[in-house]
Amino acid sequence: MNFGAERATVLAAPEVAPATLLQAVRDVGYEPRTERVTIPIGGISCASCIQKIEGALQALPGVLAASVNLATSKAAVEYLPLRVTPAGLRRAIRDVGYEPLELAEGAVDGERAAREREVATLRRKFWIGLTLTLPIFFGSFPEWFPWVPPFLQAHGVLLLLATPVQFWAGWQFYRGTWATARHGSADMNTLIAVGTSAAYLYSLAVTAAPVFFAGHGIRPMVYFDTAAVIIVLILLGRLLEARAKGRTSEAIRKLIGLAPRTARVIREGQERDIPVEEVRVGDLVVVRPGEKIPVDGIVREGSSAVDESMITGESLPAEKRPGDPVIGATINKTGAFRFEATKVGQDTVLAQIIRLVEEAQGSKAPIQRLADRVAGVFVPIVIGIAVVTYFVWWWLGPLPSALFGLLSFVAVLIIACPCALGLATPTAIMVGTGKGAELGILIRGGEVLERVHRITAVVFDKTGTLTEGRPSVTDVIARDGLPGGELLALAAALEKGSEHPLGEAIVREAESRGLALPPANAFEALPGRGVRGEVAGRKVLLGNERMLTEEGIVADALAEDAERLAAGGKTPMFVVVDGRAAGLIAVADTLKPGSREAVERLHRLGLQVVMLTGDRRRTAEAIARGVGIDRVQAEVLPEDKVAIVKALQAEGLVVAMVGDGINDAPALAASDIGIAMGTGTDVAMEAAGITLVKGDLRGVVTAIELSRRTLRTITQNLFWAFIYNVLGIPVAAGVLYPLFGVWLDHMPMIAAAAMAFSSVSVVTNSLRLRRFRPALAR
Repeated sequence: MNFGAERATVLAAPEVAPATLLQAVRDVGYEPRTERVTIPIGGISCASCIQKIEGALQALPGVLAASVNLATSKAAVEYLPLRVTPAGLRRAIRDVGYEPLELAEGAVDGERAAREREVATLRRKFWIGLTLTLPIFFGSFPEWFPWVPPFLQAHGVLLLLATPVQFWAGWQFYRGTWATARHGSADMNTLIAVGTSAAYLYSLAVTAAPVFFAGHGIRPMVYFDTAAVIIVLILLGRLLEARAKGRTSEAIRKLIGLAPRTARVIREGQERDIPVEEVRVGDLVVVRPGEKIPVDGIVREGSSAVDESMITGESLPAEKRPGDPVIGATINKTGAFRFEATKVGQDTVLAQIIRLVEEAQGSKAPIQRLADRVAGVFVPIVIGIAVVTYFVWWWLGPLPSALFGLLSFVAVLIIACPCALGLATPTAIMVGTGKGAELGILIRGGEVLERVHRITAVVFDKTGTLTEGRPSVTDVIARDGLPGGELLALAAALEKGSEHPLGEAIVREAESRGLALPPANAFEALPGRGVRGEVAGRKVLLGNERMLTEEGIVADALAEDAERLAAGGKTPMFVVVDGRAAGLIAVADTLKPGSREAVERLHRLGLQVVMLTGDRRRTAEAIARGVGIDRVQAEVLPEDKVAIVKALQAEGLVVAMVGDGINDAPALAASDIGIAMGTGTDVAMEAAGITLVKGDLRGVVTAIELSRRTLRTITQNLFWAFIYNVLGIPVAAGVLYPLFGVWLDHMPMIAAAAMAFSSVSVVTNSLRLRRFRPALAR
């Protein structure tokens, strides 16, 4: 149960019906938030149609009940808005061969609507309660407010004003008390209802029989003001808390709001605007400048710059050309293009991000378990303390001891606040994971957040993580009077159509420079050495030093350059034209932007940084020097990565593994924290606790800093929640009186104010996480 998000996650056997779970919640006095929608459907003709549609709807996760009416051709569906959307319901109907005609309005954001209704109800009760409570307060203290008319000081008038506050504005406390009492338990509502009822009923008795109290030496004073002020202050606290809690889930609402509503697709040779949920894999989608990209896909025609900041956090637009992937919900900036839809509905990147964030926000950190155990026994203990307080005052207190005992009893019940304990962790997790999503960092939940702050070593897989993951040309060195551009063009012409990564890198470089590539003839691949052929009537060889030796070609003038390039972690390839060594082309898997900066920051955070690579040690050490990494594991086979992670753990290190490929998944799972690059494979992301939506290593630093900051906020919240209760309850019980002779007549009202704002302070402290800024972006 996540108190902050007001959501329950249940793991149940398949035979347990969702309706059974909902009824269990209702049985203990709470109402699950469900939505109902009616969908008119075309094409229904018989009873078998009904069974087919009902079966399709009931098979969806989150659908609680589905009923199709043959007479009206409408489906009435009750569902959980956090698990399934109206669009998902329509898609399920369409998938079994029927056409949903339209949707009832108002079923898009049920959770937000429910929160707004809750806030509106609390606001109305607070203001009406306050309007009635102010004259009660003024009439109860004529010595403070001499201008108050005598009729407002009459106990009967105060009773009339206090009764609606007690039983209308405060009715939710009685309802909650009854629901828990039926099951032999008690909660926050019990404390409020018992405390305010004690003050109200005592005052009612004094109003009804003042002579009786006067005859027993008790001044016939009423405490309607105490009961009314307590209820109004607590309503204010709950109002502020509800508004603040609504903001903790703002990240999810922002993400949901990113999704476009329509898409322009090519159907039957014509452009048609259709609801985005009707887009299918393989559809050709048209996007114009300024429009949102509706689903994920691959560009087929045209080019543009796309603003992906809402998904990746990257501020600069990404250039898109045919063959490049595009992400749904991102914004097309300049050009028009067409793309093929590859992922739709719940399979899009945005849908997966929303699902990950929801799961994270619904999770619990291990540190919360202590708070949950305390909160579980908190209310009965507080009621016991309150009863003991009453009798101690009654036996040992000054006259009128029963009255002092009653006020202390009420104050103890009111000041105790298990809410603050319950909110301390989930609100921080919700805001922290939501902020992470805004920054392109997906954190799986509270347990991951708590483990991150203990990390002592970060292990990087080199290829695709520290480096771009594909070779590129870094140096072109021409000799023998041949221009560098011509040298590159000859080599690229020879490699044109090659599937070797080094050859592809040379061709890409030549094309990016706009070089014309003449046709090549008599092409021959020399495995492990290079390639040869004829280009524009010239015999060209491209390969390594071994090839030169076998061909008897002397390249002494290039030997020093080749040695220097190899020492820098690059792969030098010799270009031979008509039997003479004409130059060198160096290719390397270049470092990603920000890699060095990220490693430096990790060192400043006190973390060891380790690099794993299958490269030879000489190349690996050159790359490590370029980034500033202090430990290198070279010539590592994919199956060795798990063993290396476990060896580091055996040294006493808490290890975070950063990777992107399928072969990294076992190591990601074996590490204490797996961090997957979002540019990598789905398998890697499934095995990781943290996913970086964009492939920027600075996100690793941001993820660690955000996790540490979130855990620090949780610790602060729990500390203040515990301290508040540890100090507040004894003060409310009257411990100041025997120690210092101090007695606060209005302690119950002071207690109500303190209790109301303790929860608000915890939520407000969590909301400070929304102002988090990554160190590397400041």
